Amino acid sequence: MYTQAMDTLGKEAALAPVPHSADEARLQARFDARIDAGEFIEAKDWMPEHYRKTLVRQISQHAHSEIVGMLPEGNWVTRAPTLKRKAILLAKIQDEGGHGLYLYSAAETLGSSRDEMLDALHTGRAKYSSIFNYPTLTWADMGVIGWLVDGAAIMNQVPICRCSYAPYARAMVRICREESFHQRQGYDALLTMMQQGTEAQQAMVQDAVNRWWWPALMMFGPPDDQSPNSALSMRWGIKRISNDELRQKFIDATVPQAELLGVTLPDPDLQWNAERGHFDFGPIDWAEFWQVVGGDGPCNRERLGARVQAWEEGAWVREAALVHATRNEH
Repeated sequence: MYTQAMDTLGKEAALAPVPHSADEARLQARFDARIDAGEFIEAKDWMPEHYRKTLVRQISQHAHSEIVGMLPEGNWVTRAPTLKRKAILLAKIQDEGGHGLYLYSAAETLGSSRDEMLDALHTGRAKYSSIFNYPTLTWADMGVIGWLVDGAAIMNQVPICRCSYAPYARAMVRICREESFHQRQGYDALLTMMQQGTEAQQAMVQDAVNRWWWPALMMFGPPDDQSPNSALSMRWGIKRISNDELRQKFIDATVPQAELLGVTLPDPDLQWNAERGHFDFGPIDWAEFWQVVGGDGPCNRERLGARVQAWEEGAWVREAALVHATRNEH
């Protein structure tokens, strides 16, 4: 879902290692030529180790984000206002679980086991998107997550369908289609509340927009001049569009939707700039972003604790499945 992993590494990751031998240099040159030609790299093809590690980091973070992202929505399954809304929310959560499985499978083609990736998540060595460390306080949050969070995810994800690593690109095709549906259902839920709801429900929607707008903009990662790893990822075709470009595209697309919805985006500096052909917007609190990424957000401990607990409580299922598979081999 998200490319924050590339922007939360140390600056030393921004430079690719120099080949150590003539053979490696030839392989590197052939790889670079394929990247320049826009070819896809398959799992069995030679690739630089730094390219492989970057992909594992990004794809596993994407997978972690899908799985952890089920938690804030699962909080509202039992309190959905109608049976229809409950069924929609359950289907969406199920989709996100499937996305995580697709992505873990894609990362496994790079030689990293699922157990290794999950251990990195549970021990705090791997990150997931900062957006999922915020609480869901009202039902309106479900709609706003669909509209803003999944909307930002789509902006991030559509270019990944052209990622140079083929297994990742293929997985993203279906994920993007489903995320587009999630965005539409979230907007529909909000539109229903704004057009048919009470004043209290409309105020609930506005409050949710106020709380989620800035974290949604942070989903694209820090500004380009503070993102030392992006240049190499774009050179390799892992990342196609810069953080700032994606953020601007998202804002330009979202402002008209907000006007139609009847909500006010919480940015007094937001206005159309005819000269640029884009909306200008106010400063983002990057101190908050780095605080949340660093593990000190409103729900970091709660979210990670829930995942670790689920892993530990599911140990007997994994053990039973392993025994069953071993018996079937004989």
